[in-house]
Formats: sequence, C-alpha cells, structure tokens
Amino acid sequence: MTLLHHLSGLLAQSGLIPRGTRVFVFDRIFTVFLLLGTLVGVVVIAYMLYNAYKYRDTGEADDVDRPALGELPADGGKGKKLFTSFALSAVIVISLVAWTYGTLLYVEEGPSQAESLEIEVEGYQFGWRFTYPNGHVEDSTAGGVLRVPVDRGIRLRVTSADVFHNFGIPEQKVKSDAIPGQTSETWFEADETGTYTANCYELCGAGHSYMTAQVVVMEPDEYREWYTNLNESAS
Repeated sequence: MTLLHHLSGLLAQSGLIPRGTRVFVFDRIFTVFLLLGTLVGVVVIAYMLYNAYKYRDTGEADDVDRPALGELPADGGKGKKLFTSFALSAVIVISLVAWTYGTLLYVEEGPSQAESLEIEVEGYQFGWRFTYPNGHVEDSTAGGVLRVPVDRGIRLRVTSADVFHNFGIPEQKVKSDAIPGQTSETWFEADETGTYTANCYELCGAGHSYMTAQVVVMEPDEYREWYTNLNESAS
C-alpha cells in the first residue's frame, strides 16, 4: 500500500492523474483501459498468428527446429526473453494499478469543502428530500427538485429516514448509499447546464421505480438569484 501511495503521488505530481469532474475522470479511466486492452490484444494475437505461420505444416521435410510440446525453446537466451517479458509486464501492471489507485483517491476526496456547496439528501419511501445550507427544503414528491450551479463542486450528505435507499445521478457518475441512522458523503460537479434525473438504486418497496427526482443545473448567476430569493421569502 505504501508503494502504491508513493507511485500514485509521483503520478499525481507529473500531471498524469486526471483532475476534473467525475464524468471526466471516469471517461479517462475507461479510455486508458480500452487503449491498453486493445494494445495487449493486438500484440498477443499478432504474436500467435506469427508463430502459427512460422511453424505451419507445409507437408515437406525441413530443418526448422520446432519446439516440442512441454519443452522450452532452446534458443531462448537462457530465460532472458522470459525474464524481460515478466519484468515489463510487472512494470506496466504496477504503474496501471498505481495510476488507477491515485485516480480513485481523487474521486473519493473530491473538491475542498471551502469551495463546494453542501446539500443534505434524505431518502424515504418513496421520494427524496433536499435541504440547503439556509434550511430550505425541496421534496421530490411535492414537485421539488435539486438545484445546483454549474462548474461548482457539490457535496451531498446522504441518509435515509426509513429503509435502505441508494441515491444516484447516472449522467454525473455519482451514486451513494442512503442508510438509516448513518450519513454517507459523495460529490459531483456538472460542467453543463440542464436537467438530469436522480434515481433510487436500492430495491426499497412497492414504489421503488417511482422514486425519482429532477436535478436542475443552473448558471451561477441564475442560481445565486434563485437562492437569494429563497432567503428573502424566508425572512
């Protein structure tokens, strides 16, 4: 674990570990694994086809020294090729694990609390209740929505009033358990305005499939005006 911390720290300092929204980070993870998987697949299949062609049965006697089943090739350089392939594989795998570990650490940490907006999310059968820092409450069963500003970190403190729920916004790659008597934290940062859908991803009763809420991402000025009006109407 110490080695992974050290390697991930070096990768973070080099700028190789992606920073940004959850959507951006998970897209980068997918891209890296897709490219590496494709490269490995191409190399393995190409080497297999090369050997299949090299040692093909031509029906003629020749002097090709084909390796016998269960035997190591005699011209393997006393294991140097095998050792080199293992060493390169180890370096690639350890680097990939360290990169992924460092990336997921960033996803877990998220933006600093000083720069983010914290909103309480409470699940209940069968709706969501959102409480803002000023005490304003939006209830999804009463037509309430979760409103957030674009390009700002949003920290969600998620809990449940009754049974197990799971709050998730698939478009923002955010998902967190809602457990009675406990509070879990997660975050997201939307880079585009628009309306998204939050769902419950834990089977919680007969109305589970109807347990949805709208998430409205607004321009910062528009959000500030809406939030200010809430404060004025409450005073």
